[in-house]
Amino acid sequence: MLSDTAAPTWWDKAAATLENESVRLRPIDAGDRDALHAIAMDPHIWRYFVSRVDSDEDFHAFFDATLADHRAGRRAVFVITDKGTGRAAGSMSYGNIAQADGRLEIGWSWLGRDFRGQGVNRWAKYLLLQHAFENLGAERVEFKTDELNTQARKGLRNIGAIEEGTLRSFNPMPGNRRRDAVFFSILRPEWPRVKEQLELGPKVVADAR
Repeated sequence: MLSDTAAPTWWDKAAATLENESVRLRPIDAGDRDALHAIAMDPHIWRYFVSRVDSDEDFHAFFDATLADHRAGRRAVFVITDKGTGRAAGSMSYGNIAQADGRLEIGWSWLGRDFRGQGVNRWAKYLLLQHAFENLGAERVEFKTDELNTQARKGLRNIGAIEEGTLRSFNPMPGNRRRDAVFFSILRPEWPRVKEQLELGPKVVADAR
């Protein structure tokens, strides 16, 4: 006899609280506005981002859109807390979740100035990859970044992600530029090796946006 209760979907399970000794990731909520605003007013963060935050008004529009995406199920958006300081460090998301195809994307990543180069991004990616492969059952995790973002591309290669190619003129960017997007992926059979690399460090995983 079939159960009346449907099995949980990836969307049901994706937005979980994830943590280790270094960082905590939890689903975003409206109360995170001020903590994220305090670290977001840094032009470096938005250099390769698909939107730009140059003012308080820009940030509030960005936050509102991010929260709307999360609530609508377009993305599972996480706020990253640095457990060493107890402060909000930035944000990262699951998106383009395609459960039937066994794949999802990790991206929409940004960190405040004080938390770059400190291992926060490495551990955040570790927890999201671990959740994707070991709890959700993903077969493929994707990343994409701007062709011009050499730091992000190097960081993804450093953890063992495979660069697959460039989709030209992929999307519009601030300043009337169109981005050439470079795609990377990690497959389920590759996860044990990537997991080991992330656990060993000390290579810092650059932001992939």
